[in-house]
Amino acid sequence: MAGLQDIFMEIDSSVKNDPSRAGGLEAVYQFNLNGDESGTYHIVFRDGISYAGEGEIEKADCTMNMFTNDFKKMVDGKLNGTQAFMTGRLKIKGNMGLALKLQEILASANRSAK
Repeated sequence: MAGLQDIFMEIDSSVKNDPSRAGGLEAVYQFNLNGDESGTYHIVFRDGISYAGEGEIEKADCTMNMFTNDFKKMVDGKLNGTQAFMTGRLKIKGNMGLALKLQEILASANRSAK
C-alpha cells in the first residue's frame, strides 16, 4: 500500500490533470491523519484550480480526522466514507455535504487510476 505522501501526490496529479472531476466544486479540505504514518494534508478546489499538498491550510471548509489505515482503505474504495463516519472511524468538522462530494471525487480518481 502506498504511503501518505504518494497518495496525496497521486490525488494532486489527478485533480490537476482533470479539473472537471471536481464538477465546479469550490472547497478546501484538510485531513488530520494519525497512526503508524501520521500527517496533515489538504486538497483545494478553488476558481477552477485544484491541487493537493502536505501541511495545514487556513480556513478549511471541511476537516477530516481519521486513522491513516482507514484513510488508505477509503481512497482504495475498501471503506465507505459514510460508513466510516457512522461507525466513528471518521470525524468531520465543518460542511458534511462537502465530505460526501469528496468521496465521489476520490472514487472517480481511483477508478481512472486502475
